[in-house]
Amino acid sequence: MSQDSLSQSEIRPGGVLQTASRRVRMIFSVMASPNRIDILRILNSKGPLTYSELKSLAGFKSKKESGKFAYHLRKLLRQSLVALNKAERRYTITNLGKLVLSLARQIEERSIIESGKMYVRTSRHSIEEFNSNRIIQSLVREANMPLEQAHKITEEVENKVYKFQTAYLTSSLIRETVNSVLIEHGFEEYRTKLARLGLPTSDVVELFNGSTNGRNEIDSILSEASVAVFSENLLFNTLPKDITDMHLAGELNISNSGLWGLIPDTIFYDSKDLVENGLDSKGKYLNVSRILPIKKFEDLTTTFPRMVSLLSREAYGEVVFDNLIGSIFNKAQYNHKEVESLFTATLLASSIARSYLPGGYPVVTITIPADDLESNIVAALLNGYRRYVENTPVPRIGVQITCQDYNSILMHSEVIGSIGIAGGMISVSNKGVRTHTGVLRNASNDESGLVIGLQSLAVNLPRLAYQSNKDETYFRARLALMLKPAVTALAIRKKVISDIIRKGILPTLSQRSQLMQLGKMNLVINLTGARESVYNILGHDLDGEEILLKVLRTAADVVADNGRQVNENSISIAMVPDDSAKRLASLDAEKYGKMQQNDERMPEAYSQGMNIPGKDLLENKNSILSSSNMISSLLSGGFSVNVDLTGVSNDDTNAILKAAYDLDFFRLISKHKICSLCGTRCYISQEKCQNCKSPYLSIIY
Repeated sequence: MSQDSLSQSEIRPGGVLQTASRRVRMIFSVMASPNRIDILRILNSKGPLTYSELKSLAGFKSKKESGKFAYHLRKLLRQSLVALNKAERRYTITNLGKLVLSLARQIEERSIIESGKMYVRTSRHSIEEFNSNRIIQSLVREANMPLEQAHKITEEVENKVYKFQTAYLTSSLIRETVNSVLIEHGFEEYRTKLARLGLPTSDVVELFNGSTNGRNEIDSILSEASVAVFSENLLFNTLPKDITDMHLAGELNISNSGLWGLIPDTIFYDSKDLVENGLDSKGKYLNVSRILPIKKFEDLTTTFPRMVSLLSREAYGEVVFDNLIGSIFNKAQYNHKEVESLFTATLLASSIARSYLPGGYPVVTITIPADDLESNIVAALLNGYRRYVENTPVPRIGVQITCQDYNSILMHSEVIGSIGIAGGMISVSNKGVRTHTGVLRNASNDESGLVIGLQSLAVNLPRLAYQSNKDETYFRARLALMLKPAVTALAIRKKVISDIIRKGILPTLSQRSQLMQLGKMNLVINLTGARESVYNILGHDLDGEEILLKVLRTAADVVADNGRQVNENSISIAMVPDDSAKRLASLDAEKYGKMQQNDERMPEAYSQGMNIPGKDLLENKNSILSSSNMISSLLSGGFSVNVDLTGVSNDDTNAILKAAYDLDFFRLISKHKICSLCGTRCYISQEKCQNCKSPYLSIIY
């Protein structure tokens, strides 16, 4: 500032200092108003804001208060604590305003400290004077406690707090004190509602050390921490106590409990609408460009990876893309070599390296309708998938060949077998669209659209068999009783997931909700350890298959009846893999011991579905096919059948596949080892990696 622009009073000795002092006094006068401090806080957290937005957020909602609001805003503008962008007509807080706001906060906190009063460091990142009314409000609002009772509990808590003799009170410490008083008075229900969810400090430290699961990437740390919180909320605040106790005791198993009440297990996505109309997120995922209709096969290379990315955020187990391939190839003719190359490029581009979900992103399955496509196109797609498998150590994208004509895929046995031996995820189904584990799409078989699968709830059949004293009739009666709370649990889950979709928390599914009925949900109860129950524990060696079928019929009838009672007609039973097999076997071993120590049929993990060694299928084809298909016909929720090609020669592969084509559904598996250092896929018999000679090999299949 030039001297010519200064007033005479400012030129005199001390004049500039007098002006600065007057400026500071004016700023302190602004700080004297709580309304003006609130305006600064709102602009600091929410700005820039229009005049009407700022007025509303500051609490000046009536017309009578307009003049009062304008007065406070002018004060802030004159002292340069707030600025107006005239082009956009929006108000923002200035750097000076931020400094004043910070100073006001420090003065407020220090005044509380210097007063000698009790103060609390809150979860809102502020220091506030201890106020017992906050406890009363929490007891009434959060725990639904009667007001008179809340006053009595608060008085006792307040006496304890003043006896702590600590200068460092936190909101969590006060909540712990309230909960301890509630327990002392026998108010367990209120304590449960008031409990804080979270992790012990030691568990957080272990997450960073990677000692809980061997992984310590940032995605894993964040997902494990959040999943622990949501798991506790599900078990102790969402589900009825009897269902939670059954899970904890090992009678039922709720897989992925942290995500159970947040996202579905499976999405069956009918892609016909995607091919014809594309997808517009309409305000959701604004950073993702709109997905245009697929007019030619080349468009799949850019469209499919984006769909995988979007839907993989909204399902835990698997996303099945149905009618994608068939809808594209109904439009034009393609050169099969071009199809092979483009399909490989599409799959490679769709591989997602990380996800916020524990264990990574879900499996993706693409159906190939062999009956509806020319044989050279089917061959090109399979060869393209094989090239993807060769370039991916552990594939997470699979293909499922759907057909009803045996001859539609007979000519492709060689390439199908080579994919299975190489470790690809390939399955064949002639009875409807399924997941790669065998869960059947039921809720909308003769309609197009979206179907959601909720199947991660398993019943521990061996536990019921142990408790039945080898009485098969009593065993089935206990099973009927166990299935009722299982149906109730899935009905609760359906309501929770439906509400989440309606609220837009799962944007892509919410976008489709206008095109689908939220009733289109598969509710599936999984039966774990059926063979161990019947053959080993109940002791039915000779008539085991007959008893097993009787058990499954009982389960199907009871589930259908209980489903009708809660207005759930789409509920069914299945025998498919989930994470219950090892957990339930381990809990039963601790409780009952291994009743038959030398019996190889009592493994460390219970059976789920059927695993058929390839050579056994050749030797006992008729009996295996008959048994498998009879079980499959009773399990309307799905049945997992794995044909194991581990160690099978190329000469035997074609014969095994020809025998397997009469199964309703089967998936090819082959055990491999993966080098944890360089990612090379190795044969199961190898002890060291052929690439880097590392002995650190992990078995996968």
